[in-house]
Parts: sequence; structure tokens; C-alpha cells
Amino acid sequence: MDVLYNFTVLLANWALPLMAKFNPALKKFLHGRKAVFDQLSSKIKAEDKLIWFHAASLGEFEQGLPVMEACKNSFPDYKILLTFFSPSGYEIRKTHPIADIITYLPIDTKANAARFVALTKPKMAVFIKYEFWPNYLKALHRAKVSTIVVSAVFRKRQIFFKPYGSWMRKRLNAFDHFFVQDQISEKLLQSIGQRAVTISGDTRFDRVDIQLKQNNHLAFAEKFKENNLCVVAGSTWPEDETLLINYINRSQGVRFIIAPHKIEVKKISALKTALEKTSVLYSELDQNAGAKADVLIIDTIGLLTKLYSY
Repeated sequence: MDVLYNFTVLLANWALPLMAKFNPALKKFLHGRKAVFDQLSSKIKAEDKLIWFHAASLGEFEQGLPVMEACKNSFPDYKILLTFFSPSGYEIRKTHPIADIITYLPIDTKANAARFVALTKPKMAVFIKYEFWPNYLKALHRAKVSTIVVSAVFRKRQIFFKPYGSWMRKRLNAFDHFFVQDQISEKLLQSIGQRAVTISGDTRFDRVDIQLKQNNHLAFAEKFKENNLCVVAGSTWPEDETLLINYINRSQGVRFIIAPHKIEVKKISALKTALEKTSVLYSELDQNAGAKADVLIIDTIGLLTKLYSY
């Protein structure tokens, strides 16, 4: 299966530039990875001690932020290297002060993984929630890098727990410890021989607790909400919105803020069409538009953590 996986990754690596010509998000995905190794070479000094955090996207970054802050406080002599898989995470947080170096994670080829680990020489690797890249885990294991996962969630449908998943189960041996969210995850890991497991909960709660103590004021949200009850639906998918639309259309005296998980013009247009209440996009707001609408649709990224306070 290793051979098949690596062949598939190499094939995808070859095909992605062609596909990116028709997909702006994929174009960002590839463009951002072009100079990763050059960036790392220029920013990492021989004497640097690094803790590497990897987040799939923006949500996982927010989830891992309390852990990164704790590392900063407990190990001030260490630098934090933060990588993202998704453009939606990297583009929003590429200048965040928590990390000393922020880049995309190169595609999971054997060569990329070996080069990345050899170049960065992390003292510890921390994966947030998921994204178990086989070649990176193998490279970390070979280099004897202490590796953990935080806020992890495991489900029975994952490949680790399938009869044909033995090759991926082996990759989990790269982890020195699993910090999981629930008892189901603990039991699943124990069923395949992983005993270094602690139920530590979901660090999103820590993140929310920190966020509530910060200044979350947004003038446009204040104007939109006025003195009404406000329901905020964050990171919604079309399946969520189908249920929400029915509820919104029947509601009286309530304002709604919807932040779709994916900012896609066609889907947002379909959402607006299905709403019987007056709605406005964040990108269309003027001084008075918010007060005239019942529903505010957030067609941008990066506001959700503050919007929840409303």
C-alpha cells in the first residue's frame, strides 16, 4: 500500500498544476508551496531549537493556539514553526505573532518529507486534531523526533481501524502520545495497540475562554444586531443551511449572522435566494444596510471568533 500511496501522491503532484489553471484556490495552494524550502533555509539558523506545529486549516490553528501559547510561555528558548495545508488557513494567519516561521506544508512525497525534517530538525512535532501524513510521520519516526497529536478525534470508519489499514496503523507508531477529545477515540486507539493515550478534551474550549477575555468589538455587528436577539451560525455547510433557512423564515424579532464554511459565490447566492427574510452580505454593507436586514451573511474569512460574542 505504501507503493500505491506514493504513486498516487506523485501522480497528484504532476496533475495539480494543470487543475490549478481552472481553480483559484488550488492555484494559491501550489503557488504558496513553491518557495517553502527556500523560506525555511533563510529563516532557520543552525542554533535554532524548533517546535513544529501543523494545522490543516484555520479551525485547527485556532484549536492549537492555546497549546502554542503555552509552549511559548514554558519554553521561551524554542522557536515555533507553524505549517498549514490549506490556503484558507495560511492566507489568514501567515503573519500571526505566535509563530516565528509560518509556511505551507510541502506535499507529502517521500523526498519532501525527508528534506523538511532534515532541514527543520524539530525537537518536537505537534499535529493538531488530525492530518496524518504517512511520509512525514515516517520521516519523524526515523529521525527520532518526539511527536504528539492534540485534540485528536478518531472514528471507526478511518483507515487505521480497517482490515486493509495495517500500513497506516504502523505510521501511528511515530506518535509518542495521543491527546484525544473523547473516550471513543481512546478505546479505538487501544484496540490497535496504542496505549499512550490521554483524554484531554477539546482545546477549542480553551480558545473560546481566551477569546471571551479579549476585545471582540465589531462596529458593523453592533449596528446590525441593535437590541435584538442575535443567532450566530459559524462555519456552516449547505446541509446546515437547509435547516437554518426553515428556522429563519419562521422567526420573528431575531437577527441572524451566517458565516459559511466555504465562501463560494454560487452557494451564497442560493442561500440568499432561499431566505424569505431580508439579507445583506458583509461585502455589501454600508452605514445603514445592516440595520435594514434580518440576516447578515459573512462572505469573508477571519471574523468568526469575534462574531460569536454577539
